[in-house]
Amino acid sequence: MNRTASVSHNHHHHSGGMLDNRQSAYVEHTHTGSGCGLPVTEYDLSDMRFSINLWKNDPPDYVDLICMIPNGTLLMMKAPSSTTIREIKVEVVKLAKQNCLGYMIKDACDYQFYGISVFNIEPYTDETKRLCEVQPYFGILSLGDRTDATSFSSDYELTKMVSGMIGSSFDHHRTQGTPEIDDFRRSMTDLCESIEVERSQFTWQQRLLYEHPLRLAGSADMPELIRQRHPTSAFLIVVKNENDQSTFTLSVMEKDTPLSLIESTLQKMNRSQMKMNDRAGDYILKVSGRDEYLFGDHPLIQFLYIQEALSDSAVPNVVLQSVIRLESYINHHNEQSMGLKRAPKKERPVVLHKAPTSLWDLGNYFQLTLHSISNVNYDKTRAFRVGVDVGLYHGEHKLCSQRSIDAPNGSSDTFLFNDQIMDFDIQMRNLPRMTRLCIVIFEVTKLSRSKKSSNNKDNAQKDVSYNKNHLAWVNTTLLDYKDHLRTGRQVLYTWTYADDIQSDEVFHPLGTIEPNPRKEECALVHVTFHSSGAESVRYPCENTVLQYAADRAVASLREKQQQPAEPEKPLKDLKELIANYTGLDKIYEMVDQDRNAIWERRNDILRELPEQLPILLHCVYWKERDDVADIWYLLKRWPLISIERSLELLDYAYPDPAVRRFAIKCLQILKDDDLLLYLLQLVQAIKHESYLESDLVVLLLERALRNQRIGHYFFWHLRSEMQTPSMQTRFGLLLEVYLKGCKHHVAPLRKQLQVLEKLKQGSVIAKKGSKEKVKTMLQDFLRDQRNAGVFQNIQNPLNPSFRCSGVTPDQCKVMDSKMRPLWVVFENADLNSNDVYIIFKNGDDLRQDMLTLQMLRVMDKLWKRDGMDFRMNIYNCISMEQRLGMIEVVRHAETIANIQKEKGMFSATSPFKKGSLYSWLKEHNKPADKLNKAINEFTLSCAGYCVATYVLGVADRHSDNIMVKRNGQLFHIDFGHILGHFKEKFGVRRERVPFVLTHDFVYVINKGCNDREAKEFCHFQELCERAFLTLRKHGCLILSLFSMMISTGLPELSSEKDLNYLRETLVLDYTEEKAREHFRAKFSEALANSWKTSLNWASHNFSKNNKQ
Repeated sequence: MNRTASVSHNHHHHSGGMLDNRQSAYVEHTHTGSGCGLPVTEYDLSDMRFSINLWKNDPPDYVDLICMIPNGTLLMMKAPSSTTIREIKVEVVKLAKQNCLGYMIKDACDYQFYGISVFNIEPYTDETKRLCEVQPYFGILSLGDRTDATSFSSDYELTKMVSGMIGSSFDHHRTQGTPEIDDFRRSMTDLCESIEVERSQFTWQQRLLYEHPLRLAGSADMPELIRQRHPTSAFLIVVKNENDQSTFTLSVMEKDTPLSLIESTLQKMNRSQMKMNDRAGDYILKVSGRDEYLFGDHPLIQFLYIQEALSDSAVPNVVLQSVIRLESYINHHNEQSMGLKRAPKKERPVVLHKAPTSLWDLGNYFQLTLHSISNVNYDKTRAFRVGVDVGLYHGEHKLCSQRSIDAPNGSSDTFLFNDQIMDFDIQMRNLPRMTRLCIVIFEVTKLSRSKKSSNNKDNAQKDVSYNKNHLAWVNTTLLDYKDHLRTGRQVLYTWTYADDIQSDEVFHPLGTIEPNPRKEECALVHVTFHSSGAESVRYPCENTVLQYAADRAVASLREKQQQPAEPEKPLKDLKELIANYTGLDKIYEMVDQDRNAIWERRNDILRELPEQLPILLHCVYWKERDDVADIWYLLKRWPLISIERSLELLDYAYPDPAVRRFAIKCLQILKDDDLLLYLLQLVQAIKHESYLESDLVVLLLERALRNQRIGHYFFWHLRSEMQTPSMQTRFGLLLEVYLKGCKHHVAPLRKQLQVLEKLKQGSVIAKKGSKEKVKTMLQDFLRDQRNAGVFQNIQNPLNPSFRCSGVTPDQCKVMDSKMRPLWVVFENADLNSNDVYIIFKNGDDLRQDMLTLQMLRVMDKLWKRDGMDFRMNIYNCISMEQRLGMIEVVRHAETIANIQKEKGMFSATSPFKKGSLYSWLKEHNKPADKLNKAINEFTLSCAGYCVATYVLGVADRHSDNIMVKRNGQLFHIDFGHILGHFKEKFGVRRERVPFVLTHDFVYVINKGCNDREAKEFCHFQELCERAFLTLRKHGCLILSLFSMMISTGLPELSSEKDLNYLRETLVLDYTEEKAREHFRAKFSEALANSWKTSLNWASHNFSKNNKQ
């Protein structure tokens, strides 16, 4: 074969004058004459100066470098010997991208250089060094993949990588560093560094637990339901030896630990393979098919994987791995040998300010000067007046009457108010710490007859022909993050109502307090905050407030002692009074008389009923500084309350900093597993915080840095909302801090983002053309070498324990539904296990699905705690960007619609052939005992989902979004509408049924007979009742989790009213007996309607034939 080397002379002048313009590229290729479009010339290799004496004397001024590029090409260049490695790397990558096979080259930050040193080939990890310092032999450099992502060559590269990952929406905001942003970055970086120091002292075991946290049950005992299946409490486990793929089945007892299992496996192995000197400590057990480990002194039965397998009547499968092959172990040892360098702490200069005036010393009333509004987008033809409404709010409570002011007629879109001073009916000293100023710009138009007025309610003129439209709104805090009163002239950047959910209220006090980042497009409000004569005014510090409250307490005690003693009020009265308001919905209707009565007995509540804190907080008059001081003082002495009640304190209704701090204090004890369960809400609650830094943010960041699994979901929850303008700054900063504080998590997350981009491109292809055509196009796209590489060795974003080694294009397809989701199959990195199937959706908002699935998980946990396992099949779902995300595929399952088609063949009456589901199960579960097991699974799961969908008001249920697994488990998919937001069809609400029970289901539950009085069916009804009553006991938790999501952007959860649906279904104000009766009534109603349901489904089936 005739090998030639081709060379092209690019005359390429580098702007810095750093590199000589004599660059030549060597490409080795078979001689076909065409080459890579470069002139083919014979090249005499004697030109290359392989000089052994290159670095012998003083370093030469210029060095001839030979660079080997990973795509198999060579690049020659001449560089001054004072050039740093990084400068050369950037230049080489740039040139390599322009040359032949350039598309294979990644970004410079993905590579590092290797050179030959005295003894071996070594990576140049410190890229700030110059050529003359590293002195590569012969001037040969090889460009290779970066081996260890933890050693970024510089902060600059890390920053560049991180801002690339956060997304374009963040980068340009970063330049405008306000003092608050700078302080936030600084204090969060300190937090990250202290945790990094902790991490650098980890043993490899601790590192493993950080990267792959154990999934453990709360108790070390075998759960009762599993014990019923394993009365001797022994169970089987399959262990596969990773080295030679031999498998052993062992019987273990409930007290056995991973170590004792390794020991018995080694004994078995030794008999068959006679390996000596194997110690149990050299091995570790890994769950087959995923990066999850059984490790530590816990009994095997405490590992959730084992419990899940046994509940599924499966045999747990584990792999015996050598410790030295573990990634955590290898990385740990690499880092130990490198030794991380710590940057010395910089001392901060202390700035002395003049002592500010305390806000509490100001008796004057709050005032504001309004100068002008500009860039107002109003209806110039019909509006005859434009004006501004201004209000002061604390949470959603108005602090004093609002002010409304009409603009004198202005020019085109700017209105001057002649420096109008507005007075508010509240004294400065009574302003709560988190007071918000809310401003709304409105227009008044003459109404043409056809258009109905949307907000006639708040019309000043009762004349029907006028209409007041709100154009824009903006909120801002009166005190800044350092407790100082805002003073001086400020420009506020408003939001339009289109960006947010419509509501009937004028003001939008729960809306964001961030200014609109799209400053060119929005209306501006110019105001001046008055400083009341003092130079700087600040809210009194906590100690001052507590001291003030303590003095008041002492004074009131003295007063009491002088008066004749009142008889002790019985606790019973207080309990009854509070019981009226425990339904959570009632709090909002509290009458003043009761508020005062409850507030008066606050000390009794502290002593006797501390869990009722949320009710007490609703009795605080936040616009009285005495009340505020008293509650701060009480909170300091308040005992910790339960997790479910403290979560509620983080929603929008409790802005006060002392309350939120107390809530976080209660949440500190949350176990990591529970924190993961509530992470979705906790991240959403960040939106209710008034400043960047808060106890909530610190808690979440700390947990994410200490547990990589939490870190993974924390990253995606934040990243998925980076396109929401009001969240960009806040979430972007948090992402930046997390990624920089957790450098080794950067690489895996970056790979997932690249997968997301590729799948996005794939889904664009899928939307063009017919079903068959796009399937082939998609498969070709995934087969393409440029794309296939992206899918190698990635963690599955849905569940990072699953590692994928690549994509299987032949099995990928485009699905039927409107948005053309992709069905993608990944190869599992663990060769002996099943592939990973996901659905990639582009165009559907998955946040509501995420919320519903997470609530199902919460319910499942509550039921299991009460000893009930409803065999729920709760798949994973993650939103990764706006209207973009992934859903886990449940294998071996069919929709009811498809089962009915397959069994009843397609006819209008197929849903009435009630046997179709039963015969399908029969077919897949041949022996009788297996069928009974499947029917039991069906009965349990049907009960669980019936109750859950009823409570959550999951609407739009039909035979296409209920599925059944072959083992009998029923589950629901596709939760587009919840809380009773039913789709209207022909003006008829499609489902009036409280929950779905078709007679097809009843037929299966009764094991194939049609009797409604059958004992099986009575058992089923009993299960549903128990499930419902358990959820009622924890109604508070369910309501808290939903109320934390209010006004965070979900269309079906925009206000307090949306929670009424939950309150109605959970009937929290009923006694248990009354609730049971209420539920029974709903149950019979569902049964009576089961024929109707089938009819509805028949029409649905008829219109839609979509077997995949």
